[in-house]
Amino acid sequence: MLNLSGSVLSFDFGEVRIGIAQGNTTLAIAHPLTTITGSNKQEKLDKIAQLINEWKPDFLVVGIPTYIDGKEHKTTALARRFALRLNHRFSLPVALVDERLTSVLAENLLTESNTFGKKRKAALDSVAAMAILETFFQIGSQEIIS
Repeated sequence: MLNLSGSVLSFDFGEVRIGIAQGNTTLAIAHPLTTITGSNKQEKLDKIAQLINEWKPDFLVVGIPTYIDGKEHKTTALARRFALRLNHRFSLPVALVDERLTSVLAENLLTESNTFGKKRKAALDSVAAMAILETFFQIGSQEIIS
């Protein structure tokens, strides 16, 4: 079993936007970092490379979306391919985490902080990435790509 500890970047994958959060396993604290967009996969990966160079994570976490009953859908396969791409490009282990209900949690956190309108839309994906990372800290990973 691979031991995942240290600094981590977490991703809430979407075809248009990718939310990113940062955290550390020692403190088990996550915080939203940014949301990236790009006109193509390469542009998004280049932006991720800049963040990896800046934060120097020991591993990565990717949220894997499914229906509420756990069945997979189109975005599930896309998120898995994204995780594989991250692993191959950056040679870092990638933990896959069930992201069911993390968007609901993110919405609730933004409501509690009175974040609405354009600010809410801008923050939603990175807050969802934070919720994915908090899920990882609480229950671990379904699967690890190393």
